[in-house]
Amino acid sequence: MQVDYIIVGLGLAGLAFSKELEKHNKSFVIFEDNSQNSSIVAGGMYNPVILKRFTPVWDAINQLEIAIPFYKDLEKEFKSKYHYSVNIYRIFKSIEEQNNWFIASDKPLLSNYMEPKIIHEKHFGISADFGFGKLKNTGRIDTKLLLEDYRSSLANKKRLINESFKYNNLKIEANSIEYNGIKASKIVCCDGFGLKQNPFFSYLPMQEAKGELLIIHAPDLSINFLVKAAVFVLPLGNNYYKVGATFNWKDTTQKSTEAGKEELVTKLKTCINVPFEVVDHIAGIRPTVKDRRPLIGAHPKYSNLAILNGLGTRGVMIAPKAAKLLYKHLECNETLDKEFSIARFL
Repeated sequence: MQVDYIIVGLGLAGLAFSKELEKHNKSFVIFEDNSQNSSIVAGGMYNPVILKRFTPVWDAINQLEIAIPFYKDLEKEFKSKYHYSVNIYRIFKSIEEQNNWFIASDKPLLSNYMEPKIIHEKHFGISADFGFGKLKNTGRIDTKLLLEDYRSSLANKKRLINESFKYNNLKIEANSIEYNGIKASKIVCCDGFGLKQNPFFSYLPMQEAKGELLIIHAPDLSINFLVKAAVFVLPLGNNYYKVGATFNWKDTTQKSTEAGKEELVTKLKTCINVPFEVVDHIAGIRPTVKDRRPLIGAHPKYSNLAILNGLGTRGVMIAPKAAKLLYKHLECNETLDKEFSIARFL
C-alpha cells in the first residue's frame, strides 16, 4: 500500500490532522488501538477565559475562529449534532471575586464573553450566595459521538487500521517511510500519552494528568447552562449531567477510582443541594505540557516524522488550528511559531 501519510492515533489531534489531509486530497491511513480515551471522556467545553483568575486563555480567540467552523462542517458532513452553545455560570465565592469579574470583563479580549454584571437570579438546586458571573459565546463539542462517527467513516473507506503501532518496525529513509508493507511520504504521531512509548519523541516533557468524571441523574435540577465552582456541572439533557474533573499526576492508569469518585461527589455537594444518582464514572489520561502549549513539529533528525500532541484540557479549541499549522509546516515549509513548536525544547 502507498499513501501520503501514516497517522498514529485517532483522538482529536488525529482527527483534525486527517481532516486537513482530506481537504488537500492527501491519502492516509490511521493506526488506532483504542488505548487512549482522553478525547472520548473529555468534557468537550470550549471557553476562552481561565475561570480561576478571569484571564484570557492563550491564543484562544484565534483558535476559536478556526475551531467553530471546523466542527460545524463536520456536522454537515456526517449529518449529526456535535456543537452545542452552552453558557457558563461561574459561582462567586466572595465579594472580591465579584470585583475581579468586573475588572476582567472590561478588558478588550474578554468583553465579548464576560457579561459585566452579577447574576443574582435563583436557580433551584444551585448554591450561590454571592451570585454568578455569566460567560456567553461558549459551548461544548460532543467528542465521543464525533469520534465514533469519524471512525465508522474511516473504517468504511478502509483508512483505519485497528492495531497497535510498533515503532520498532518503522523504517525511515530520507524521503520515505515504510511500516509493515505500507509506504508513505510522512508519518504524524498523534498518540496522546502513548508518547511515553514513542522512542522518537519520548524526550519531550509531556505530563500525564489523569482526570475522572461522573455522569449523574438529578431529576430536581433543571439548568441549561454549565455551572462552574469546585467542579463543573455540564447539562447533557433529560436531567443528566457530566461532573468533573479531577487532576491526578501520580496515577497513570485509566481506571476510575473510589477516591476520585469521593472527591467529585464531595465537591459537587458544595454547589448543588438536590438529590442525585451517579450513573457512570469514567477516567482518562490528558496529555499535557508544563507550559500549557501543544507539541507540534518535525523530528530534529527526521524531517518526514512529525508530532501533533499535548493538547491538554483544551483540545477541542486548539486541535483544528494546530493541525493547520503542522500541515503548512510539513507541506509548505512554513516556520512554526516557537510557542507551538517542539523546537522550544531543543
